[in-house]
Amino acid sequence: MDAQGRGRAENIDPADQWVLNPNTGEYELRLGDSAPQQSAVPGPRRAARRAEEAVRSRTGAPGRGAPEAPGRDVPPPRRRRAVPEEPLPGRRGRRPAKKAGKGKKIAMWTGGGMALVLVAVAGAGYLYVKHLEGNVDTTDVGTAGASSFRKDEAFNILLIGTDKRTGKGNESYGDKENTSGHADTTLLLHVAKDRTNATVLSIPRDMIVDIPDCDTKQEDGTFKTIPGIHDRFGYSLGVAGRDAGCTMRTVHELTGVKPDHFMMADFNAIKTLTTAVGGVDVCVEKAVDDDKSGLKLPKGPSTIQGEQALAFVRTRHAWGNEGDLDRIKVQQQFLASLMRQMSSGDTLTSPTKLVKLAEAATKALTVDKPIGNVGTLKDIALELKKVPPKNISFTTVPVLDNPAEVRKVTVVVNEEKAPPIFEAIKNDVSFTDVKQKQQKEKAAVAARLKGPKAPASDVRVQVLNGGAADGSAQRTLNWLQLEKGVTKSENGGNAPADLSRTTLEYAPEQADQARALAAIMGLSGAAMKPGESVTNSQGLPTMTLTLGKDFKGAGIPLTGPAKIDVKDKTTADKVQCAS
Repeated sequence: MDAQGRGRAENIDPADQWVLNPNTGEYELRLGDSAPQQSAVPGPRRAARRAEEAVRSRTGAPGRGAPEAPGRDVPPPRRRRAVPEEPLPGRRGRRPAKKAGKGKKIAMWTGGGMALVLVAVAGAGYLYVKHLEGNVDTTDVGTAGASSFRKDEAFNILLIGTDKRTGKGNESYGDKENTSGHADTTLLLHVAKDRTNATVLSIPRDMIVDIPDCDTKQEDGTFKTIPGIHDRFGYSLGVAGRDAGCTMRTVHELTGVKPDHFMMADFNAIKTLTTAVGGVDVCVEKAVDDDKSGLKLPKGPSTIQGEQALAFVRTRHAWGNEGDLDRIKVQQQFLASLMRQMSSGDTLTSPTKLVKLAEAATKALTVDKPIGNVGTLKDIALELKKVPPKNISFTTVPVLDNPAEVRKVTVVVNEEKAPPIFEAIKNDVSFTDVKQKQQKEKAAVAARLKGPKAPASDVRVQVLNGGAADGSAQRTLNWLQLEKGVTKSENGGNAPADLSRTTLEYAPEQADQARALAAIMGLSGAAMKPGESVTNSQGLPTMTLTLGKDFKGAGIPLTGPAKIDVKDKTTADKVQCAS
């Protein structure tokens, strides 16, 4: 029986199986009184020492591995003496006596500043690779996700919190009719390619969406296709045997952003994770006494864990309009606080907390097969920790009340405000500086419309159809020539590729012509694209007008692209009080 199986069989705390060898100064895994000790996995001291020496060698700081000073005699390295031990009360192993600088080493060893709750804790679990590997459950989602984790690319991870009623004390929670659980809380995590920022997009469970057909792997290894439905997003998991791959496909269908991987946890995860870190700090604007969730909190700051933490993220009746959207805001605040607690000195310098955290996280997780090992989870955590908390943005899919309902229970996507957010994530745009970028873009767009305009008879343009209705290019050409006097125009046929928005490309010397045509066509400055001219059938330089999918007909003005609404955005470094 291996160490993991033995620990479970004998109901032994995994932390008790790691003891310090005074002869080597390293932690080793003790399987029993008669079994030999093994050191297949480096212990905390050895890992800390390696990390510290690596930093010194890169920075040139004094110490082992640092560059030699010119002219100095460097004595040969001496073997480090073992640190005296003191008994570890109530445990089989022993711990070293306190030593100056230990906290610093452990912080380096764990790679502090972990970025997102579940992923980051999984990274901490790498310290116990062989023991923790079997804790993580996996699901084969087939082509719904990526085949491997790419450290050199932007990546998207779907974080799913289910209402599955597993774990002691959770019998009264969630949907008792569905043992596999629904997608109760879902967040799409996008991490930028350059790791300067990340976006966490919450997806309301009661939003009506198209859940597409999806293939789920059966116990015999075959795949079964489950027909799609038009229903609540939460039903993309659990109902009719849908797995996390179905939820991933639904998110792709909804947003156009394909999740690369998923991580899923149930009610019990909130209780075990918050207990492992010694509680999470929260704040409420007014005292809370909610009989339905059992949450009772005084006004102001509190520290919560276990059942109380679960009640905090589950309750709806204590916040705002008592709906799911207000609960989502509170959950985002809670996650930000948990992230701050995860990266705090109290957690990173406490081996006891780290052991509990690693155990709790890996036991709580179900992930897709390509990332179903602690080594890959560690890689994800290391990439996430590169993102500053101030640049981790939380936002929610913009929605409207469902017009099909008299009693408003569900919501639908806001087709005006949601697409720009989806496009921003898809195009790796940071939400932390989107407002500043929009202001700069607005000024640049306005400048394109300012200045003299050429007479209509001097405007040379080639009209292409890039996704508009059939015949749009010819009808627009007729309108320009016969009604607007733009006689130096011609039909260029179909564009090489369809465009979502109509664009007018022109060379710098054609700016006066571009302003004139924009005024005639009702184009916004955003549709004007400074670039290059093309040669028309007479061999003269001409502008290119490509009619995109947004084109509604000749003479019908086109508005600019919708702005990204970020007024409800928050970031992981902000401390907020729930209301």
